[in-house]
Amino acid sequence: MSKFTRVAIANRGEVAVRIIKACEELGLETVLLHSEADVNSRAYRMATHKVCIGPAPTAESYLNIEANIQGALAMGAQAVHPGFGFLSENAHFAQQCEQAGLTFIGPSADAIRTLGDKVSCKALAKKAGLPLVPGYEGEDQTLNTLMKEVEAIGLPVIVKAAAGGGGRGMKLIKQMSEAAEQIESAQREAKSAFGSEVVFLEKYLDRAKHIEFQIFGDSTGKVMHLFDRECSVQRRHQKIIEEATSPSLTEELRRKMGEVAVTLGTLGKYKGAGTVEFLLQDGKFYLLEVNTRLQVEHPVTEEVLGVDLVKMQILTAQNQFVWNDNEVRIPRGHSIECRIYAENSYMGGVPSTGLLGTVHWPEGPRRRYEFGFEKGDTITSYYDPMIAKAIVWDESRPRAIEKMIRVLKDATVFGVHTNIPYLIEILSHPEFVDGTMTTRFIEKNFAEGLKATHNEDERKKLSQDIYKKFIASGAGADAGSLNALTPGQTNSPWLSHWRGI
Repeated sequence: MSKFTRVAIANRGEVAVRIIKACEELGLETVLLHSEADVNSRAYRMATHKVCIGPAPTAESYLNIEANIQGALAMGAQAVHPGFGFLSENAHFAQQCEQAGLTFIGPSADAIRTLGDKVSCKALAKKAGLPLVPGYEGEDQTLNTLMKEVEAIGLPVIVKAAAGGGGRGMKLIKQMSEAAEQIESAQREAKSAFGSEVVFLEKYLDRAKHIEFQIFGDSTGKVMHLFDRECSVQRRHQKIIEEATSPSLTEELRRKMGEVAVTLGTLGKYKGAGTVEFLLQDGKFYLLEVNTRLQVEHPVTEEVLGVDLVKMQILTAQNQFVWNDNEVRIPRGHSIECRIYAENSYMGGVPSTGLLGTVHWPEGPRRRYEFGFEKGDTITSYYDPMIAKAIVWDESRPRAIEKMIRVLKDATVFGVHTNIPYLIEILSHPEFVDGTMTTRFIEKNFAEGLKATHNEDERKKLSQDIYKKFIASGAGADAGSLNALTPGQTNSPWLSHWRGI
């Protein structure tokens, strides 16, 4: 593939901004393939060219393969970057791009089918003798068969979508009386989010840590790993805080897990950025899945290793990136990422909609922010409510924790609720500070979110008064967004099926 000059971005929000910035540094023009709902977004303002590919519902825009391809071709793009989520792990999309003459910036369609599909990935790993969690990945997807397999595996059992991740299509079965309902619910969600209702079953490890290894296949097919990340702080199976490297691994465990990650990537003939995920419990690790795409949490790896994964992806798609065997990559310091969501931490994480007012991310050494929305942009109920990521680096994990807490305390977001108070409480918790947290950390310590204190009620009232003056001055958002600052708000459309699945 010769060098291309224009890249289409089949995504939205902060990842679209991240890709645009990488393209700009490489001297490439960009084409944002966006829905009607994302006209008022930072990526829309930054992209060289824009093409509306459909209305707000994802099935009619971001998941519409034909609309994405035709939009890219109409603007003369030679390549498509899928970001993460949506069509990023869709083998059919990758294949259709290639057939249309577009370079898919990611692994081949065959590699996505082999490793991105959770069932085929586990079959390959089993054949290679790699460590797996006990489970069922069979073709028989009838409810009766799945129920029998749940009994055979033994409770608790987790149901997962074969074609995706991010917590969608994932249900935990604790009692057989709820098994049928949970399986059918997982199948519906998987169909809605990924276009496939195929699921698989796994024994649920209740004291596990979630560890992942960043892999990257270069233009020659050589696969390397870029060390590990700790992603144990999760809510409803979706990560909230990630860090590199993991405080949970010995050097021996790190070596063994890295070898398994590279072996799997090599067997799958992997090219580009990908992630091999593991569960670690009682000193033993088990393969969880492979994400055949860029990860939300990729910045922490970039910070400790001094690499740019997005530029590496783009260069690899042009056959211009090859590993240098003489270069030794050693993680330095520690990096933490917090996902900042538009949600009410005092109402169990109910997403918050509205017009953004003043937004300020505090500057400082080794602080990094990736965000897709600015003052005046609207946070809608159509998509995931993550509005930004805050990333810090420092020389040690304790200092990185202290820096992140300072960053969050100094950050300002008007117009919507955010989970910033929630993140600060998590970072300050003894289990997080000493690194002993597991995937049940949130369930154990913050199952109902945060409880409002008297001081918090006073702070909310003060922020309301300030914001009312802000709007009255004519400098802020319209009065409708005041609802976002009202304690006990119950009118958010996200209160019911806010993910649309």
